[in-house]
Amino acid sequence: MTIRVRDAVIVAASRSAVTRATKGAFASTRPDDLAAAVCAQLLSDCGNPQVDEVIVGCGYPWGEQGYNVARAITLLAGLPVSTAGATVTRLCASSLQALRMAHHAIVMGECESVLVAGVESFSRVGRDRHLAEPNPRLAADADLGIDYYLPMVETAERVARDYGVSREEMDRFAQRSQERAVSAYQSGFFGREIVPLTNAEGIVIDRDEGPRANSTLERLSQLEPVVGGRVTAGNACPLNDGAVALLVMSASAAAAHGARARARILGSSVAGVGPELMGIGPIPAVNRLLPRLGIAIADVDLVEINEAFAAQVIPSVRGFGMDSDDPRLNPRGGAIAIGHPFGMTGGRLVTTLINGLEQDDKTVGLVTLCVGGGQGQAMLIERIHS
Repeated sequence: MTIRVRDAVIVAASRSAVTRATKGAFASTRPDDLAAAVCAQLLSDCGNPQVDEVIVGCGYPWGEQGYNVARAITLLAGLPVSTAGATVTRLCASSLQALRMAHHAIVMGECESVLVAGVESFSRVGRDRHLAEPNPRLAADADLGIDYYLPMVETAERVARDYGVSREEMDRFAQRSQERAVSAYQSGFFGREIVPLTNAEGIVIDRDEGPRANSTLERLSQLEPVVGGRVTAGNACPLNDGAVALLVMSASAAAAHGARARARILGSSVAGVGPELMGIGPIPAVNRLLPRLGIAIADVDLVEINEAFAAQVIPSVRGFGMDSDDPRLNPRGGAIAIGHPFGMTGGRLVTTLINGLEQDDKTVGLVTLCVGGGQGQAMLIERIHS
C-alpha cells in the first residue's frame, strides 16, 4: 500500500488494565495519575518524540476528573509546559473522538504528532455523574417528545423489545464474550497492550479484573434482570476504571523519527438516533462510513464493537450486515467481559483491534460504539504491513 505524507498513522498504543469501580485495584488511584503513567510509558517506549498536542477523552470530565484533565495529564507525564492539552467528551466514545480530532489535525497539517489518551475513574465520578440539572423540555412527557435522560439499562430493554432480542440470545453472546476474553489471556494476547502499573496501594496491576473463567451459560441464565426485563449484570458491561494512550503522527513525521507506522486511520463518522434507543447508534454510523470509503462490511477483516449491552450489540451488528456470532466480531471478547471505562473504551477498542490485525495477519478493521444520549460513532483502520 502507498502511505501518503499527510496520512495519520498510529505508531504506538497501550493501556492500563481495566479494573472494577469502587472496589477495584485502581479505585484509589487518581485518573490523571493513571493516564499520565500510561502516557509516560508509551512515550518512553517510542524514544520520547516531540508531541505537538495532547487530546484526552473523558466521559464525565468534571468533579474529580475536572479542570481539564488533559492538561494535568500532559504535565504529569513529563511533557514540556509548552505542550497544550484538551479534554473532549462524547461519553462512551470520548477517546475515539479524541483520536478523530488528532486525525483531522494531522491531515490538515496543523500538527505532526498528537498524543491521544482516554481515561475514566468511575470510582470517583459515579456518585456525582449527573451534576447538571435535567432540562424539563427533554423529559419523556415534554413537548419535544424526547426521553433524553432515560437510564441506560432501560434503553437497552427497549432495544431488546423493539428488535426482538431474546434473553437467551443475550446470555449466549455474553458467555461467548467471557470465553473469548479468557482465551485471549491464556494465549498472552493482552500482554501486547497492557502496561503494568503500580496502584495507590503499591501493588503492580497487569491484568483486567473482569473476565471470568468460571462463567457458564447456566449461571448467566440464573441472574435476575436489573429492571424486570431481559438485561442482567451478566449480559451487560460492568462499571470500571482505566486509561489508554495512542501516539498518532503524520507519515512523514513517523519516518523522520524512525517510528514504525502500525496502522493508518482511513476515516470516521458519527450519527444520531433516538436517545431512548441509543444502543443502535452503531447502525447509522457504520452505514454512513463504509459507503463513503467504498468498503463493504464483507471487506472488513475484524470488528471491535463496544459491548455496552448484549441487547444492543446483536441488533446493531445485524443492522450493518453481520451476524452476532461472526468470528470477525470481538474475537478477544468485549466490554461485557473486559469492562467499559467510558473515556478509555474507544482507544481500548482501537488498541485491541491493531494488535488483532497484526496477530491474525489481517488488514482492515472497524471500531464502533453506541453513545449515551442517542449517538453512534465508527472508525475504519488499515494495518500497515511492514
